[in-house]
Amino acid sequence: MISWIVRILMIAAGVVTSWFVAKDAPIFGVAQVMVALLLLTFVVAVLAFWPHRWTIALNRFQKSQ
Repeated sequence: MISWIVRILMIAAGVVTSWFVAKDAPIFGVAQVMVALLLLTFVVAVLAFWPHRWTIALNRFQKSQ
């Protein structure tokens, strides 16, 4: 399970990193890890500061279906 999350995170980081750094550059791996850490930080921040009213709205939407 954790390997799936890490794999998805590294794929996304690889795509974003390839926009700025060539894949055959020696710094690509380091840049990919830095972008992966930024993405992980962003995901944790979104989950930590998720507004309670969004959850209520999503629950109402699911009940109406």
